[in-house]
Amino acid sequence: MTRLPEPAGVPARRAALRLLDAVLRRGQPLESALAGATRDLPSPADRGLAHALAAAVLRWLPDLDALIDSATRQPLPDDAKARMALRIALAQSLRLGTPGHAAIATVLPLVDGGPRKLVHGVFGTLDRKRAALPPAPTLPAPVLLRWQESWGDGMCAAAAAALAEPPPIDLTLKDPSATAELAVRLGGASLAPGHVRVPFGGRVEELAGYDEGAWWVQDLAASLPARLLGAGPGEAVLDLCAAPGGKTMQLAAAGADVTAVEINPKRLVRLRQNLERTGLRAELVEADVMKWAPARQFDHVLLDAPCSATGIFRRHPDVLHRVRPSDIADLARVQAGLLRRAAAWVKPGGMFIFCVCSLEPEEGEAQLASLGQAGLSIDPISPDELPAGLRPREDGTLRTLPGQVEGGLDGFFIARMRRTG
Repeated sequence: MTRLPEPAGVPARRAALRLLDAVLRRGQPLESALAGATRDLPSPADRGLAHALAAAVLRWLPDLDALIDSATRQPLPDDAKARMALRIALAQSLRLGTPGHAAIATVLPLVDGGPRKLVHGVFGTLDRKRAALPPAPTLPAPVLLRWQESWGDGMCAAAAAALAEPPPIDLTLKDPSATAELAVRLGGASLAPGHVRVPFGGRVEELAGYDEGAWWVQDLAASLPARLLGAGPGEAVLDLCAAPGGKTMQLAAAGADVTAVEINPKRLVRLRQNLERTGLRAELVEADVMKWAPARQFDHVLLDAPCSATGIFRRHPDVLHRVRPSDIADLARVQAGLLRRAAAWVKPGGMFIFCVCSLEPEEGEAQLASLGQAGLSIDPISPDELPAGLRPREDGTLRTLPGQVEGGLDGFFIARMRRTG
């Protein structure tokens, strides 16, 4: 029997449903699920819409569910298709500006053979009441409790505000001396030499300077570890867990002799492509750092360790729903092992940077307990090395939080250390 094509707009919503199922039920990262979930969508615009819909639901999930629950006699199961369809319909109408009639019409086919009347009725009730979302999203309860304990209510309020919309795009420049010129060309603002921030939206590939390899996308916080390492021309630097390559390119652009190690072959391909586009050079090694060992020591080593990535929730809201305390504990053990192993690859007197894009102290501050065993001592970061709004902690390390600079930045922990033994 020939299957009739779905009405316009429905395939993108069905792909958004697949994306949400991948994240919320299977624990898969949103970006990893994207290719499979949108495989039936030939249009880049439809693929982009599916991604935007899923991301909007994930940003506002507790608040969308609160609206749904306010209009039903009995709570719908979390994984019920009716709840999923209502989440997508409400995200469209309340966040993406889709007219109510179009929002509901494009999700009803998602519950064919199911409670269509229920979905239509709940949405209609909320639409007639002019239901609205709060000014800022509500953080998922487990995340809110963790972050309140670690960072306090002020940080949680800043994180919620940062979650509401996709953040601006930060670019790291190959040539810092071109900062003023590129800021004008790109219509952006600079928060540090070699950095330009542009508004979110549009295709990155269409921005001025992309084809000539003048810059790469890299959050301001993510650019700080390589900046703080301070590697110069000719110095041998080992960049561990290196993909997608932002720090490798920073180091190569500074003239360092970089060896970049990455375990994931697909991510290594991306790193190679980034180097080719920017015209920069580095030696690339596909290897597991826990099994691989270099034949020499290096002047400097940078370890951006695998982590929960909760610090990049502004761009990847799925992390707030996927990461569990057991994941954080497991990753913290991995980080401690990597730190101790990699410390031996630094020449005596050389510099070592340990960093994670995590807002969990177990993956950052708590790792300092491994320093003595690793023969490392803190080399304090000074305020004049940092962009305005950032200050090092009393122990000389750096913790970045979402609300510290205008426009926000990712959550990072960075410790700069010197090999003392």
